Amino acid sequence: MKLTRFFLLIIAVFLASSTHAQWVCTWATAAEFTGPSDMPARPLTDRSLREIVHVTIGGDCFRLRLSNEFSKEPVEIKNIYVADALDSCDINTRTVKYLTFGGKKNVTIEPGQCATSDVCKYNLKPLQRLSITVCYGATPVNATSHRGSRTTSYLMDGVSKPKKPFVTTERVLHWYNIASIDVPAKGQQCVAVLGNSITDGRGSTNDLQNRWPDKMAEALAAMTDKEIAVANLGIGGNCVVAGGLSEPALKRFDRDILGQEGITSVIIFEGVNDIGGSKGRSEQMTRQLIEAYKEMITKIHARGLKVYLATITPFGKSFYDDTLFKEAARQTVNQWIRTNTEADGYIDFDELMRDPEQPNQLRSDLQEDWLHPNAKGYEVMGEYAAKCLLNKQ
Repeated sequence: MKLTRFFLLIIAVFLASSTHAQWVCTWATAAEFTGPSDMPARPLTDRSLREIVHVTIGGDCFRLRLSNEFSKEPVEIKNIYVADALDSCDINTRTVKYLTFGGKKNVTIEPGQCATSDVCKYNLKPLQRLSITVCYGATPVNATSHRGSRTTSYLMDGVSKPKKPFVTTERVLHWYNIASIDVPAKGQQCVAVLGNSITDGRGSTNDLQNRWPDKMAEALAAMTDKEIAVANLGIGGNCVVAGGLSEPALKRFDRDILGQEGITSVIIFEGVNDIGGSKGRSEQMTRQLIEAYKEMITKIHARGLKVYLATITPFGKSFYDDTLFKEAARQTVNQWIRTNTEADGYIDFDELMRDPEQPNQLRSDLQEDWLHPNAKGYEVMGEYAAKCLLNKQ
């Protein structure tokens, strides 16, 4: 009897690991604690929220992961349905599907926890916009969200019905609770991007999905027959080592990057906020950044994945440009990125985006505020990054 139980345990472990290996992330965002300034004007309780996401690869079914990781109270969800997104908050009602959790439409997610839906049969098309309508019951005072969605989410009072008009009472530029979407793995690749506001899309165009990872996904789809997903785990104001907004990259790395399904490679494009906020500690910050990169590279390689570092783009004329020591730190870190033998390669965003006449500044035609690129700059970055990735394969 004991032997039989042992073999059953082994089989259960095998099946669990096999299930984990059968999915690949087509869309993701980094979860954050939500302070009062990033909550809706009225609570989410007993309201319906319609959120729009831009997936990268398609599939004949998917599952949605929800996060309540940064909240201190449960979040009650009455139901969730998805549909192909049209203009504004409109949806194609012929494509509506309700999600279930353990066979039920409702789900309660406890504080600090996540919930993953049952598999939903759906014709999810590559690069499409998907509408996710969450009908809430009771909700936490502070939700778990992603602040920098660059995408309008629509709120209405009460429970939304798919074939009835969605009567918008409030609009917010945040995502709440949604964390990732996985499709069945069929040999696709997935690139997870760790970044700050430049990756999160500050300076891009709201609702046009034109951050550089979006443009990279579009370029990859156009350049190769391979299916390559892109997961954008950028957070505005984020630092690598300490400080900044939300958990620093070193702390959130295992969850936000290694926790995604089916990733095959990682791009690390962070460090400008660490250097910009170094306050007289530029030399020390340089050493800490390089050690942090090494730590993350080791973790990535331990999983059998590839890792590419991206050079830090110029910030001359921005609010970070107040001492030559910061520029020296940026140059030192970039030189290490270009010459190290630990990563699998690098993406030289610095060389791509800098002004040849003023190399400590972004090109004027590609910048938004001398720290963040504009929409054209993100397009240039995305297409360049796609070429770099394909050349390194």
